[in-house]
Amino acid sequence: MNRRLSRRIGRFEGDRRVVLLLVFSGLLLAARTWLAQHPQHNPWAPLDLRDPVGWATASKLNALRDDVAECRAVLDRSAVAHDVLEPAGEGACRREDRTRLGDYPLSPSTPPVTCATAAGMFLWERDVLNPEAERMFGSKIEVIKHLGAYSCRRLYGRDSGAWSEHATANAIDIAGFVLADGTRISVLRDWDGDGDKAAFLRAARDGACSNFATVLSPDYNAAHADHFHFDMSARWNSVCR
Repeated sequence: MNRRLSRRIGRFEGDRRVVLLLVFSGLLLAARTWLAQHPQHNPWAPLDLRDPVGWATASKLNALRDDVAECRAVLDRSAVAHDVLEPAGEGACRREDRTRLGDYPLSPSTPPVTCATAAGMFLWERDVLNPEAERMFGSKIEVIKHLGAYSCRRLYGRDSGAWSEHATANAIDIAGFVLADGTRISVLRDWDGDGDKAAFLRAARDGACSNFATVLSPDYNAAHADHFHFDMSARWNSVCR
């Protein structure tokens, strides 16, 4: 009797392993199918900026900072209009990666930046600026005012120390916005307000934090009282102030 019961228990344990294996295989297949249908959450899927922002988007954007060829492939794959310019400069201010977005509402003109910065700018306008402008003002962004991208200088214009990300155009400073209905929003003038313009500026700052490695605003220090600083520095990750 005990011997027969032992055999049954052994068979039951084997059956349980088979059932567990089948359940695990089913879950794995379901997960793979779901990730295939939602590439924005799939860390192994090639980045396409046309996909919604997902769990894996930020890490994929960060990876572009060190892979210019892949970044340009992403812009091509995503049908983002851009020009690749010849390298320029020398020494610490040598700009090997000069990418200029096409059909992008920067003013005055659209400066060349690094490819990763360009990708962050594209997503920021599409997924943050325009949705927030329409939600708060019922109008889209027409102009993004900037203070420049390239400046061959060290941090804060010092004579020594680390070089600024602007030295290689791996950064851009944003001063304000003009909406399609004529509404003007200024970082310097409107940041400290308590109305819709101040709320929009904070939403624009907060929303940029998932698209850039460094985001600095007037909350950071007095040097940023009139602009947002965005960069794709390899030194930092998710600095948002």
